[in-house]
Amino acid sequence: MLFDSFLVKNLKLDNRTVMAPMCMYESDENGLVNDFHVIHYATRAIGGVGLIIQEATAIDPDGRISVNDLGIWNDDHIDGLKMIVDTVHRYHCPIGIQINHAGRKARVEHKIAPSAIAFNDEKDLPVAMTEDMIERMVYQFREAAGRAHEAGYDLLELHAAHGYLLFQFLSPLSNKRDDQYKDGVIVLKKVIKAVRDVWPQDKALAIRVSAYEYVEGGITPEMIAKVLNEVKDLGIDLVDVSSGGNVIANIKAYPGYQLEFAKTIKKMTGLPVIGGGMIEDLRQAEQAIKDKSCDLVFYGRLLLRNPYYVINHAKDLNVEINYPKPYKRGQK
Repeated sequence: MLFDSFLVKNLKLDNRTVMAPMCMYESDENGLVNDFHVIHYATRAIGGVGLIIQEATAIDPDGRISVNDLGIWNDDHIDGLKMIVDTVHRYHCPIGIQINHAGRKARVEHKIAPSAIAFNDEKDLPVAMTEDMIERMVYQFREAAGRAHEAGYDLLELHAAHGYLLFQFLSPLSNKRDDQYKDGVIVLKKVIKAVRDVWPQDKALAIRVSAYEYVEGGITPEMIAKVLNEVKDLGIDLVDVSSGGNVIANIKAYPGYQLEFAKTIKKMTGLPVIGGGMIEDLRQAEQAIKDKSCDLVFYGRLLLRNPYYVINHAKDLNVEINYPKPYKRGQK
């Protein structure tokens, strides 16, 4: 089943393996694409993954996770991003992009957040966002989505996980506002509507969520499922399920540790989901799909170590795939 095709909107995947978005911190201070990014993503395309989702790409220079994040905050970024897309497409792989604002976790002097609560004792206190700041942020997501479409991405993913700005609005641990935006779903709805104004209806829109915060009073899978049910009719097609990142927590990670969260969200929302978490082989991914824990399986660190893992291990599931012609002499 892992090597069955999958269709969402106009996006058809040849198999159900996904390269998770992982920050590379290889850009310059202007957020521009360089040779590393093109080579990095093209290599995984040659390696046979069904879908690549590009690393968190900043909608605002003051919303970067690091000063070396890729950017999509102005039109100067489009040509470089298009170079990534065109090269990945040349190797017959679709590619999505994750767009993000880091909020209180940004590595800048003047941080913003839903409320003036620092991420930890080592971080500066952020400024609580005014309504004008929130509207500006919504507009930045909209503009970034338009640039992503112009660059040719096949899928757009909103980053509402790992304690970044959209998730900060959703979590009761980071949102202590006393106005309408105490309900973080209102902010998320504004962002989705704005993005859907420029991101075509026939293109897939995904959202990455942290389904569990691992501390008392934090987000649970059931809470995130409720949020998703409130926004899915605005144009969400796919949910990328992760966990943690908003507060300091003791997370006991093991292969597949987030799959149960994905299963809960899939069952409660009826949306297709991407699941994973330290999955180290294709057999476990196959089982996750058979168990209906998820529809697609993401791989992260494994693909950093071995970009050709999928094509080299398809045989573990007795699958014959079209090995890249230039490398056939090395095929076992």
